[in-house]
Amino acid sequence: MSVARQVVVEADGGSRGNPGPAGYGAVVIDPATGEPLAEAAEYIGVATNNVAEYRGLIAGLTAAKALFPDAGDALRVHVRMDSKLVVEQMSGRWKIKHPDMKPLAARAAAILPPSSVTYEWIPRAQNKHADRLANEAMDAGRDGRQWEASASTAALDTPSARTPSSTLPPVQGPPGDQAAGAARARAALAAARGAAAPEGLFPMPGAAETPEAGGEPTDAHPAPRQSAGTPQTGWGSAPDLGAPATLVLLRHGETALTPEKRFSGSGGTDPELSAVGRGQAERAAEHFAALGTVQEIVSSPLRRCRETAAAVAARLGLDVRIDEGLRETDFGAWEGLTFGEVRERYGDDLTAWLASPDTAPTGGGESFAEVAERVAAARDRLVARYAGRTVLLVTHVTPIKTLVRLALGAPPEALFRMELSAASVSTVAYYGDGNASVRLLNDTSHLR
Repeated sequence: MSVARQVVVEADGGSRGNPGPAGYGAVVIDPATGEPLAEAAEYIGVATNNVAEYRGLIAGLTAAKALFPDAGDALRVHVRMDSKLVVEQMSGRWKIKHPDMKPLAARAAAILPPSSVTYEWIPRAQNKHADRLANEAMDAGRDGRQWEASASTAALDTPSARTPSSTLPPVQGPPGDQAAGAARARAALAAARGAAAPEGLFPMPGAAETPEAGGEPTDAHPAPRQSAGTPQTGWGSAPDLGAPATLVLLRHGETALTPEKRFSGSGGTDPELSAVGRGQAERAAEHFAALGTVQEIVSSPLRRCRETAAAVAARLGLDVRIDEGLRETDFGAWEGLTFGEVRERYGDDLTAWLASPDTAPTGGGESFAEVAERVAAARDRLVARYAGRTVLLVTHVTPIKTLVRLALGAPPEALFRMELSAASVSTVAYYGDGNASVRLLNDTSHLR
């Protein structure tokens, strides 16, 4: 009769660019002591966050099985990850929509009997060990080498005391010989990496992924890759710039004023989402949950944005941070009026406003120049805070158009040449050298 063995697997993965240079990390933990029994990490070339997360899960399960090869069905593994997408899909609660995710999930499910593995979503702050392993792997790939366990400091930088999940049953039996088990885990992982994978399953360095593979949409025709030392051209970043801060810009869902095209800024009635707007927010939430790329959420303080952000946050298990810099323009006396009504009542003021970014709406509203200064300051704060991360900003027409305009270096009048639908998605990436790349504008495919 096999002695029951129990371990915790914490896994993580990341992509610097999404898709971009990617890596994963996984650690197998003794639930009784909180001590790591085995670590795994690997740079996997160009991939999305989703692929890297699944690769981390596969590595963690492989290492757990290798620790106790004779345990059979008596091995119990509790997986803890901060990827809501992977946890929900592997638990069977969410469908796997992207074709490239299905073989990854199937491979993970085949490592151990389904009844032997349980899954738990945890906040990112509780997954630091695996996160540091993944970043070590990506750093190694950046430097042209592979991750080495002997050089890792992830365990040293992570508190050794962990609180095992309350869902784990009491530990039965000894954890086993850690040194021998870790050696078996390393051998199993090496064999798994050396085995031939199905074509197209795991992207190799230089491979590109499409949005359909589960990543954040990117340019339809990416620039050719260049050798080290060659100046970069086009939108691509140089290899030593690191991962960009990617701001995913979601306009709020509809309010009662939206379909009537009335001025609705920060100086009006602060309307709530309409029934249509709430439906749009839910579809946006489903979209971002399926992508699995958003790591943080920041919202305008206005109600329609907070409600939209709350719908997404509930699906992703994230908190919402409020930034005053993301609020809409104060349209002064024009709040609640249509463009035609403003032209009829304040014709001269409207003409002057359209002609100059320094002119404010009637009644002491904000000029576009003032809004641009406020939004640029918010952008700088957010890019510094979230360097290398993908952040969802839930905001309004003028802030989104302003961010896109500034990224393109376009003149103020470009604001009048962009269309932004309710609950549309746009994306801008900001690199370490100060350059920006507009990757998406006014995408509404998730609403269809």
